Amino acid sequence: MSIRQSFLAILDQGACYGYQLRTEFERRTGSTWPLNIGQIYSTLDRLVRDGLVARDESSEGDQIYYTITEAGSAEVRQWLTAPVVRSAAANRDELAMKLAIAVTLPGVDIVAIIQAQRASTFRTLQELTRTKNAGGEPLTSDDLAWQLVVDSMLFQAEAEIRWLDHSETRLVRAAAEGLAEPLPIDDTPVRRGRPARVRGGGPA
Repeated sequence: MSIRQSFLAILDQGACYGYQLRTEFERRTGSTWPLNIGQIYSTLDRLVRDGLVARDESSEGDQIYYTITEAGSAEVRQWLTAPVVRSAAANRDELAMKLAIAVTLPGVDIVAIIQAQRASTFRTLQELTRTKNAGGEPLTSDDLAWQLVVDSMLFQAEAEIRWLDHSETRLVRAAAEGLAEPLPIDDTPVRRGRPARVRGGGPA
């Protein structure tokens, strides 16, 4: 989720001050990404520094309004029209890393870990389903925005459960074939300053 681009898209609709920007962001995303005020102003400071937003020094009262610049509007257009690229780094979520490490450790019941995670994710899926059903049909653009976010979270939870099912089946089969063995620490000296090498001869 790009907080930076989201702020720019909101500011492209009109000037806002900090707390107002937070309210607009949460209203448009169903309050699923709560922001603290420090995060808001640090993001705004970076946008000002990069020439995408300007402070309105003529603001009256205690609130300082922020306005988008032409460069900021151009970035909004580019963000809205460009696809979101899923990089390898973006897939390094905590659960995948946890299972990847756990499967290499001795004495760890990896199936029990998967089953506990599946139960937790299933509870989340049920809660999201109840939340969506309680909301009824969308009547406003606010409602529609909120339901889009909830749908995304539902699909992610469903996908995680399918992945956990697949992982459990694969690990049980690997254990039966004698493949799920713990990895000892590799004591081979590693030269500092040189990248490790992987299969195929390229850098890691």
